[in-house]
Amino acid sequence: MEPISAKSLASPKGLDPPPSSRAEILRQLRERIVGFAASRMQRDAAEDLAQEVLILLHEKYGHLDRLEDLLPLSLKIVRFKMLAYRRKVRRHGEYAQVSVDEIQIPDGGADPLTAMEQRETRERLMAAIAAMGERCRKLLALKLEGKSFAEIQIAFGVSSINTIYTWDFRCRQNLIESMDAAREKSTPEKTG
Repeated sequence: MEPISAKSLASPKGLDPPPSSRAEILRQLRERIVGFAASRMQRDAAEDLAQEVLILLHEKYGHLDRLEDLLPLSLKIVRFKMLAYRRKVRRHGEYAQVSVDEIQIPDGGADPLTAMEQRETRERLMAAIAAMGERCRKLLALKLEGKSFAEIQIAFGVSSINTIYTWDFRCRQNLIESMDAAREKSTPEKTG
């Protein structure tokens, strides 16, 4: 078995003619780096790594101008950069991320059925509150203002807080019954 020469590494199957200019060397080198990295990771990340490797070669190894010298060095650098990239991806948790295009984001608004149900409930509630007595409406308004039962007792000028508890219970029961009656009236009856 023959040893592999640096020239055979520089051009696959030894078919490419030797590059003539530095730009042509960098173009071929970039193709090989991207191909090598893309075989082990996503294409866009491979292109980013190839760009980083080329920048590093330009800054630190500008004195090298032969493809035979640059190719093994660039592949070694890209291996290190791929390992660093994988560590970063794992550290940031990006390996389990889903593409933004694949995520279905729900609409923030209510769907038409829910919106209609909420509107009907609101209408029934307003009608039920309007049908309540003055004392119950005032009690409900004070509760909605965040008043405690003791504060409501003072507002009504009642001597016992238990009276407020009783009024509250009765008002809530009347409100629930009015809402239920309005719901039954608005829903069509099924005929069997």
